[in-house]
Amino acid sequence: MLQDPFGFFRGTAALQAADQAGEPTTDAPVVICGDAHLGNFGIFASAEQSLVFDLNDFDEAAFGPWEWDLKRLVTSVVIAGRHRGVDEKATTAHPRTAVMAYRAGLRLALKRDGVERFFRTAQIRRGHSMFGPETGKVVDAAIRATEKRTSARAVEKLTEVMPDGSRQLVENPPTLMHLEPEQEGRVEEILGLYRASVPANVALLLSQHTITDVGRLVTGVGSVGMRCFIIVLTGPQGEPFVLQLKEAGESVVHEFGRVPFATSLGLDPEMVRANPSFRVVASQRILQAASDPFLGWFTAEGSSFYVRQFRNRSVSFDTDTMSEQTFSDYATACAMVLATGHARSPNGAFIQGYIGSGSTFVDAVVAWSHAYADQSFADFEALRDAAAAGRYAVS
Repeated sequence: MLQDPFGFFRGTAALQAADQAGEPTTDAPVVICGDAHLGNFGIFASAEQSLVFDLNDFDEAAFGPWEWDLKRLVTSVVIAGRHRGVDEKATTAHPRTAVMAYRAGLRLALKRDGVERFFRTAQIRRGHSMFGPETGKVVDAAIRATEKRTSARAVEKLTEVMPDGSRQLVENPPTLMHLEPEQEGRVEEILGLYRASVPANVALLLSQHTITDVGRLVTGVGSVGMRCFIIVLTGPQGEPFVLQLKEAGESVVHEFGRVPFATSLGLDPEMVRANPSFRVVASQRILQAASDPFLGWFTAEGSSFYVRQFRNRSVSFDTDTMSEQTFSDYATACAMVLATGHARSPNGAFIQGYIGSGSTFVDAVVAWSHAYADQSFADFEALRDAAAAGRYAVS
């Protein structure tokens, strides 16, 4: 978080939720990401192995104010632009483009019928970018990079072959370490709990895999303090497959934003409150047009975990290296995807009507995002100064 202002912003979803807790909203909640900054969008493979572009982080997802998602996304556009060293004209133009793209995305999504609105994916293919050739080259490079983000590559990189022919994770403290023997003994039971949350076909497929090894993994700026594990499995024909188990906590939307546990989406609020991993999984399935078929959840000994494929051809984009045109195109794509996710909730049509077609709403969001970017930078400097003074341990 001390690396740069954008890194700080990525790790402070709780801070922004707390800052917005007392602000007025339209009182038209939808399922929100809760942390919809530019770094939480990317490419991954659908169940059919088609590549799609969508939101890819749902730890803070909740039923809450749609404005919070949009403000966080547009503020990230401002902060990322400043970090890139662009001029003032660009740092104003890019956020405006993002807000207008959100409005256009809502309009487009709400023109579709329900089934299409929920399940039409933003597929991407090499040589078929919706933007110009410059951005197309960046997309094509990202698509090539997905070919290295598979279970087979992960197993090859993270394990070694033992004398008996089996594979074992290679420890790399503190990033990757084996579990204690008593914890390893519970993995089969945990997999059983998880299999109960997935469709029957996925459960049947998983039942044909055997556990090869289990390790504790450290990952993510915003996930510090949450336990994360990977389970290496071997299929019936010796094919490798890796699952990631990640602990879920209370969403910052509820904990710091003080948004009550209420939903009009047919989900039991008490179920959402008691099982954070259920909240994450349910929200992901709503916000994404095509979610990981292995996405599931379980609760054991008072802790809640969600499960997904590890490295499902998932790739994120580096905004630092983008040209100005590609950065604008990327912000546009993120905003349209966010709008599509929001449009799946019942209040999507209200949001479209509230935003309208004029410049008033656009101007207001851009002005707010610039002001909050200033506040975030001041907070970053305060943390940096406190760390330099020894008030916080820095590793």
